Amino acid sequence: MRLGGLIEGLPIQCSSVPPRVRDWASIRICDITEDSRTVVPGSLFVARQGLKQDGKKFTAEALRSGAVAILADAPIDPAPGVLVLTTEDVDAATARLAERFYGDPSSAMKLALVTGTNGKTTTSFLIWKILNAASERCGLIGTVMVDDGAEVARASMTTPPAIELSRSLAVMREAGCTAAAVEASSHALDQRRVDGLRVSVAVFTNLTGDHLDYHKSMEEYASAKARLFEMLDKDATAVINMDDAHAERMVRGCRAKIVRCTACGAKGADASVRIIEGDIHGMVLELKGPWGMLTSRVPLIGVYNAMNVLQACVSAYAMGLDDTRLAEGLAHVSAPPGRLERVSRDDEPVSVYVDFAHSDDSLRNVLAAVAGAMPAPRHRASPVVTGAGSAASSSSPLLWSIFGCGGDKDRTKRPRMGKVATSIADRVVVTSDNPRSEKPSAIVDEILTGIDARDRERVVVQIDRERAIRHAIEHATPGDVIVIAGKGHETEQIVSDGHGGLLSVRFDDREVARAILDERHPGKPKARRPRAAGMRTRGAV
Repeated sequence: MRLGGLIEGLPIQCSSVPPRVRDWASIRICDITEDSRTVVPGSLFVARQGLKQDGKKFTAEALRSGAVAILADAPIDPAPGVLVLTTEDVDAATARLAERFYGDPSSAMKLALVTGTNGKTTTSFLIWKILNAASERCGLIGTVMVDDGAEVARASMTTPPAIELSRSLAVMREAGCTAAAVEASSHALDQRRVDGLRVSVAVFTNLTGDHLDYHKSMEEYASAKARLFEMLDKDATAVINMDDAHAERMVRGCRAKIVRCTACGAKGADASVRIIEGDIHGMVLELKGPWGMLTSRVPLIGVYNAMNVLQACVSAYAMGLDDTRLAEGLAHVSAPPGRLERVSRDDEPVSVYVDFAHSDDSLRNVLAAVAGAMPAPRHRASPVVTGAGSAASSSSPLLWSIFGCGGDKDRTKRPRMGKVATSIADRVVVTSDNPRSEKPSAIVDEILTGIDARDRERVVVQIDRERAIRHAIEHATPGDVIVIAGKGHETEQIVSDGHGGLLSVRFDDREVARAILDERHPGKPKARRPRAAGMRTRGAV
């Protein structure tokens, strides 16, 4: 693409033209990148200001590699022989440039963006599942995986940078995708990564305390999420969880059609869901919406997942499915990897699940869902036994919670998570979860401040995560359910290398739990860790 056509109509100025360049607008741009290491001859290098580095420091490297132009937020001085473009908002300009460079792929498909503290992964995954099962080829970009139409690969981040995002959508279009479901994190919205996209459907799942290390306040956090709905065109659809206290904040500046969803029977809803029956393996839902009424059994549990299913159905309907195809797609849904993913087998006496819950609200939802699906009354009076043997004198099943909190992240949620775990689970094992540069014991101490002294007898601290999982499995009795929370689909533990840096160590809750279960049942065939169908590893995990 010629440079003049690439920036036409955008708030970008040419601030520095080398004397040897007679017609800068005709310069051919063959690539756009904000990583100087990936510059090739003919690249437009975006010198973006990141959280830790200023891209302008790498312009010399980019020029040596063949960059023909630089985009920055201010003139680069001195810059002899360099074509420099400037704009006040580099992030927003980059998103629009990327979309234009790749041929506006979001305008050629039905694009659903899902935002919220919790539920983004499951809701976008369900949209992807429903549409594909109904023969509407749909791509997916999210926390767990990326399906760009050419292959399914593990994701490296929730919402990729704008250039990568538009590039992936272009690959989807070329592969025949007519739709795409994308998770939109608050960081991505705040950093304008999706500003260049034409969005057909935007979903708000919920808003609870998280990421306050980045956003500083709940008001800033809510404003970041609301940006998605403020950018919608009039012909788009906003799918809103009206049961959440922040729902009206999301739609305050929204021009799109609003579909309000409820799982609590709230008045004024446009779509609703009711759990007819359920157990630990799934639930039967009654879903009412613009399609009429559908009844379907899904392999998920809990009110929060009922809402995820409802919002996925509303999104799929808004993206073109009629009631017949919607029912067909809904019959084939499943939970994404690491979201209440079962590790134990049906023939084992103890049920073990892995979940990504890493905030107090998500931990509350998953534990409450599991507790509500357990078949018998539970007794919480008996203290934890730290030696070998039975964990309780009662034969009633117990709910175990194993969790930790990430280091170098929002510290305010740590005591809240401790309080939530002990308020719902019968047995709690506090452990380590990606401590990064912090001391694991210091993180655990902050978690414990939220636990009432009366509940401490039901709590065990085991900083080593493998030992924590082993403790729960070895002390659980038949009928008990163990929820290992925090990592979900993740396959690494991020720790300090002891020299000021970070080290990623292989650690998969599913593999560890499965190995311990196999030790206790050596006569049983060993099960391989579940994987998403067709998933192939590509790039960094």
